[in-house]
Amino acid sequence: MYRMILSLILLSLSSLSHAAINVFACEPEWAALTKELAGEHAVIYTATGALQDPHRVEARPSLIARARRADLVVCTGAELEMAWLPLVLRESGNAKVQPGGEGYFEAASAVRMLEVPPRLDRGDGDVHAQGNPHIQTDARNFLPIAHALAQKMMQRDPANKSHYQQRLTTFEQRWRAALARWEQQADPLKGVAVVVQHQGFPYLSDWLGLKEIAVLEPKPGMEPSASWLSQVLDTLQRQPARMVLRAAYQSERPSQWITQRAHINAIELPYTVGGSDAAQDLYGLFDDTVARLLKGLR
Repeated sequence: MYRMILSLILLSLSSLSHAAINVFACEPEWAALTKELAGEHAVIYTATGALQDPHRVEARPSLIARARRADLVVCTGAELEMAWLPLVLRESGNAKVQPGGEGYFEAASAVRMLEVPPRLDRGDGDVHAQGNPHIQTDARNFLPIAHALAQKMMQRDPANKSHYQQRLTTFEQRWRAALARWEQQADPLKGVAVVVQHQGFPYLSDWLGLKEIAVLEPKPGMEPSASWLSQVLDTLQRQPARMVLRAAYQSERPSQWITQRAHINAIELPYTVGGSDAAQDLYGLFDDTVARLLKGLR
């Protein structure tokens, strides 16, 4: 009888040490990174898809229900999800995943932010007080974010600390090797002039040395008019560009308008995991991004 009870206790402890934590990931890139770091120790729900604008998401009851059951919320932060996430978290009633809580993680807190506005004026469009939130387009950012996220998971699930540490070490080794490969492949992109449809690529440009000379949106988040696009075209006549970049979730109309008149390539980038057939994990995301940019040179 004693042995049976002891066996049950040991079995119970073993089960607890391997229990999966429930993760609510706001964007596909953070779901993918969590999977890299947690493996089978996390059940991951992704709140948005690759073909959705993460700025504009409906705070559906299904999202609230998922947040209510979450042990950890992993999001970009920097006000990217400000239109929907605060409502989802508040209505979930889940105290541990509220901002500042033990189960809340913002990736933006781990990296150097670009385009921090000197002043705040909503008349300037969809600006963010903490800086441009599209941090996932610079592959270098995933190293500090991975380290910070792994530490958070160790805090939430201390019984499996060694598991997260081991997977973090493996990820860092693989990611550094991939970074070296991508940067070598992307060397021809240094100094290449590009137009962007939305101000969503400053981190990509900073990483690979692209030179952004124009933005198709007159203000962040504002659809460009024909008259505004004509002004961009005038700029391109003075400062030629090689390609115009847009995210997979964005309409192709503004980019096509420019490419047909400026005779440059329109390049659709996956932007996040799932944004193209080739971008099915973090490695595929940047393999495909670099490949598409290089194709744009041709």
